Order: sequence, then structure tokens, then C-alpha cells
Amino acid sequence: MLPDTLVHLSRIHERFTEVLERSGHTFLYQGTWFSNVKVLATVDPANVHYIMSSKFSNFPKGSKFSKIFDVLGRGIFNSDSERWMNQRKLVQALFNHRRFHQFLNKTSRDMVEKGLVTVLEHVAEQWLVVDMQDLFQRFTFDITCKLIIGYNPRCLSIDFPQVEFSKAMDDAEETLFWRHITPEWFWKSQRKLKIGQEWKMERASKTLDRISAEYISRKRKQLNNQSLSPDDGSEGKGTTSALTWFFWLISKNPQVESKIREELKASVPVNEAENWRLFNPQELNSLVYLHGALCESLRLYPPVPFQHKAPLQEDVLPSGHQVNSEMKIVLCLHAMGRMKSIWGEDCLKFKPERWITEGGKVKHEPSYKFLAFNAGPRTCLGKEVAFTQMKTVVAAVIHNYRVQAVEGHPVSPNVPLFFR
Repeated sequence: MLPDTLVHLSRIHERFTEVLERSGHTFLYQGTWFSNVKVLATVDPANVHYIMSSKFSNFPKGSKFSKIFDVLGRGIFNSDSERWMNQRKLVQALFNHRRFHQFLNKTSRDMVEKGLVTVLEHVAEQWLVVDMQDLFQRFTFDITCKLIIGYNPRCLSIDFPQVEFSKAMDDAEETLFWRHITPEWFWKSQRKLKIGQEWKMERASKTLDRISAEYISRKRKQLNNQSLSPDDGSEGKGTTSALTWFFWLISKNPQVESKIREELKASVPVNEAENWRLFNPQELNSLVYLHGALCESLRLYPPVPFQHKAPLQEDVLPSGHQVNSEMKIVLCLHAMGRMKSIWGEDCLKFKPERWITEGGKVKHEPSYKFLAFNAGPRTCLGKEVAFTQMKTVVAAVIHNYRVQAVEGHPVSPNVPLFFR
């Protein structure tokens, strides 16, 4: 696997798509003789449903996953079995609480108004070019901190201060990707010798631990002596990715932007339709085309392009492929959104209408086909939180501003775990 991956590293997502299209949706990658690496990549919806739902208990993330993702601590993202179940129950109780949703709605609007809009107004007045990815990364980091610990670090401001945490997370993600495609003995040797990617990881890990400790110290009483892990701080990465790719797609598809703008105008009184305004999250829940456009963006550019599973026992997938505990299984979400057999001949087209029924309602696709928010027992608990944040941002930007991509600026997905 390693030689092929290195050759196609700059276009790794396209490479997986090509191979899986040719191989009938499932392909076994085997490493060199000394690496003992076997990875079964699949986009087969039947396999996905089997792994994520039907036989969920036989396909945990596994101990190897925990080793690779050790920098994220022991949070819900990095846990299996009873620990994962207990953490999920706690998070679910929080997300289901009425007061949390009130806090979420108020915080989302406040952060847009006092953070994002302040910067956008400055950028518009000065006719500046701004990195939207950096902008959204700062916004999501601020709002994640506010929701988790009640503290706004104000990374999104007109002077664009350095964000140590985000830089450290980027470095950590890069190393995590390399751990996936290299033998365990190789990256552990690098870690022991403090060289290469593992030296970068060590420095990133120390930064993440230090900043997490600082935030815990700020709000120790409110946290009630609970712990905070870098896993909690990484939650906003997916929203950053989703918003970045969404606005890039909008810039290339102005007809979609126009339809969203018209839907927003139609949702307010006629005498206010042309006025500058911000939308409350509750006002956006009924907007079907906006929801469809976000889902379509997530289909083409899922924030997490790969899912990693490790079989506990030997098994046979619906596709007929045999798997065992020595193998890794990788679900390729990016490639899945580009399969004609799954999404039709126009699968590469940005088409929000595919998410709308003939009756004008939101069309729900099964999670084993649309995996942006995971599937089965591990379905993302923060799905509605993410949609609330994204819709609040998108409505504020599209209703009040015009966003244009710089002509000729190169755009391609990066290789780490979150699409950017």
C-alpha cells in the first residue's frame, strides 16, 4: 500500500475513487512483505451497513486505532465498548436538554454577530482578500470553546492573532495520516528517536495538552473537575471543513447561491427582505433548499474522508470479502460520494435538488449511503449542532455579502484526516 500511496499522495482521494470504481466498490491493499499491512477499502453500501449497524459489535475502532490516535486522549472519538457507551450517554443527555439548545441557538447567533460579522465588515470595507478556511477555523474554535467551557478565546478578530491550538491540531492530523499508511514499527521508531513526523507530533501533543490544561484551569468550577481532551477541541474541525468547501462550491455555482438567497428573502416579511439582517437559528429550520445545499456539499466533501475499523473476529462481508483481526477496514466517504452506481450519472455535479422530494420536503438518504455524520450506533450526536452552526453562518454571509473565489487560486483537498 505504501508505495502506491506515496506515488499518488497529492491526489490520494482521487486515487481511491479510481481504484474502487474499477474494482467493484471494494479493494484489498497489501503493503510490502516486511510491513504486514493489509487494508480493505470499501464504498459498498451493503458492506457499510453491515460494518456500521448489523455487525457493529464486531467492528470497533480497535486498539490499533487508539494507538494511532493517542494524541486525542480517551474522549468519545477515541473510545470503544463500555467507555464509549458511557461517554455517549453523557453527551446525549447534554444535547437532548432543552437549555442546551437555547444556549446553542443564542451562542451561534452571538458568535456570528460579534465575531464573524465584525471581521467580514472590516474585510468588505477595506476590500481585502481573506482566507475563508482560516476565518471559519477561528470561528468554529471560538464557538466550540464557548459551548464546551463557556470561554471565548476570541481567535476571530480583525487582527487575526496566532492560534496555537489549531496549528498543533493541523500538525497532529498530518502525523495521524502517516501512521495510517506506514507500519507501526516504523512510526514508533521515529517516535522513540524523536525524528520525522513523530517529532512534529510530540511538539503538537505538548501544545495541545498545555492549552487544554489552561482552559480547564479557567473554568474548573464550571467543569466540576471533569477532564478536557484535545478530542473536545477538535470537534469544530468538521464544521470548518464543511463551511470552507460549501462556499467554494457556491462560488462555482452562482445559481445555487441565488436560490439560497431567494429562499432566505422569502422567509422574512416582504418589507424586510432587502434589509441587512442576521437570522436566528430557529428561523432557518424550515429552509429546505439551504439544507439540501449543505447536504450536497457534505456528500461531495465529507469533513472526514475516511473511516477506520478493525474486525475483532473473522467475518465475511456482504461483498464476499473475508476479513480478520489482522486487517484494517477503511470506509472511503469521499469516494462513496463519487460512485455513479450510488448517486447516479450526475454524481460529480453539485445538485442540492437531489435532497428535495417532489413534494418540496427534505429527502432523507440512508446513513450507509450518506456517511458524513457516521452511521449506526456511532451516528454523530452533534449533527444538529453542526447544522445549526452552519446554517446560521451561511444565512448571514449569503444574505448580506457576496463571496468570490480568487481567480486562478489552486484548490485541492489536503491529505490529513479532515478535508481542507
